[in-house]
Amino acid sequence: MKKLPLPLLGIVAYSGTGKTTLLKMLIPLLRQHDIRVGLIKHSHHDMDVDTPGKDSYELRKAGADQTMVASDRRWALMTERQGKGSVELGYLASRFEHSSLDMILVEGFKHEPIAKIALFRPEVGKPLTGLIDEYVVAIASNEPIPETALPILDINNAGSIAQFIVQWLKKQY
Repeated sequence: MKKLPLPLLGIVAYSGTGKTTLLKMLIPLLRQHDIRVGLIKHSHHDMDVDTPGKDSYELRKAGADQTMVASDRRWALMTERQGKGSVELGYLASRFEHSSLDMILVEGFKHEPIAKIALFRPEVGKPLTGLIDEYVVAIASNEPIPETALPILDINNAGSIAQFIVQWLKKQY
């Protein structure tokens, strides 16, 4: 992946570990530090962000390959990708308005070559080794992790994880 103008930080974990729950707590904490956050969430499901019956939904379903809905408060672009293979994280990140952000948090995309915090809960029943690669900058867990040089964060303390991210972000500039 080519270098992007904004730092990307992945939050990676197995399903059921609490990625979204943690992100919902982290984003307001980062905002308290005046960090403007973008978010990319990977989904393995066929998802739809538009509402059946709305004009934009009907026009997209009529065959538009890209549909943009815009107002003075927000805009959204929906792109149809049938048969195009895996979506590329760098491409998605490049679609953001970089001038209005300080970083992009990424939920999922665990195999991408970006900095990551691995979330680990032993009770999920999956091995930590499946989450660790050379891009992991910290592990957040509810139990001690022996034999690692990586920083260990308390997965149940969003404030300490936010502080870690603030410090990590300062090193990126």
